[in-house]
Amino acid sequence: MHRVTALLLLLTTLLLTACNLGAAAITPSPTPELPSVQFLFPANNARVEEGTDLTLDILASDKLEGIARVELYADGQLINEARPTEALAVTDFRVAMNWIAQGAGTLHTLAAIAYRLDGTPSDQAAIVIEVVPSESQ
Repeated sequence: MHRVTALLLLLTTLLLTACNLGAAAITPSPTPELPSVQFLFPANNARVEEGTDLTLDILASDKLEGIARVELYADGQLINEARPTEALAVTDFRVAMNWIAQGAGTLHTLAAIAYRLDGTPSDQAAIVIEVVPSESQ
């Protein structure tokens, strides 16, 4: 009788161990954080006179591999790109990019995307700029 009990206990332990090993094998690993990007200037919904050469202050960060480039889009069209000069990728990359305000009476969406060296993109950061007529016109 003791042999049967011992055998049942051994089989139960093996089954429970096997179940735990299977669960550990299918547990998903955490997704690494994406790079981040933000506009420091100008503020969202800013009003800018037509013809203004607007300097945008953009900050991109990535603690895992660093930022290799930042792209700037105006109304969905790529208009500028910047890369760090001190290394292929840096943890924090602050860059000034310019955009000429055109089309008085129009709202424009400016967007930035930061990339790691391996091409992993950040989520897009976007602001809306209203272009108003120049006071000199």
